[in-house]
Amino acid sequence: MSKLILVRHGESEWNSQNRFTGWADVKLSEKGKEEARQAGKRIREAGLLYDLVFSSVLTRAIQTQHLLQEEAERVWVPEFHHWRLNERHYGALQGLNKAETAEKYGDEQVHIWRRSFDVVPPLLEEGDERAAWNEDRYKMLDRNVIPRGESLELTIQRVLPFWQDYLAPALLDNKTVLVVAHGNSLRALVKYLDRLNDEEIVGVEIPTGIPQVYELDEELNKIKSYYLK
Repeated sequence: MSKLILVRHGESEWNSQNRFTGWADVKLSEKGKEEARQAGKRIREAGLLYDLVFSSVLTRAIQTQHLLQEEAERVWVPEFHHWRLNERHYGALQGLNKAETAEKYGDEQVHIWRRSFDVVPPLLEEGDERAAWNEDRYKMLDRNVIPRGESLELTIQRVLPFWQDYLAPALLDNKTVLVVAHGNSLRALVKYLDRLNDEEIVGVEIPTGIPQVYELDEELNKIKSYYLK
């Protein structure tokens, strides 16, 4: 049996301001830092001795990971950051206040952008300064793979190769693996592991800072999953 631990980063500064974040790089709020520490405490108290840590390349996930590891007393565990674990890219909505966006476009349209499975938000324009290809952390990527906006469906398509290339091999090697990522990138893994359909995954909520543990058999089928509360 192998174990996979999923943790959504703690509250970010933009979460607290009710803004669309996506690939925008923002830091944790003070509440988010405490949520990260509590996640590490829960993992330590549960006796989960994880062997590897994976996170996105976004600061709020990396901050969560480091604060968690310190509290879990496993700061020495090898860590790896990858863009495929980034949050869903909210396109031209990134940085906008959700309530103000609803006033402009209507509650129904914003709800569709946020909660539908396959609807893509308005894309960033090519010359938009918010585009990820302007950032040093993505300079090694082919510009064509960098999104300008994503649906949940496209986010899942981006994340699943990471499962196949990195997470599954480590789990098959009987490693206990910790993943610190984001609400929608974690939904991709939950959808796959729980065998959820497209409608079911839309309704799944991933809480911030609460570790979710998957116990998997030798073929990486779920035996059970549970939150550490």
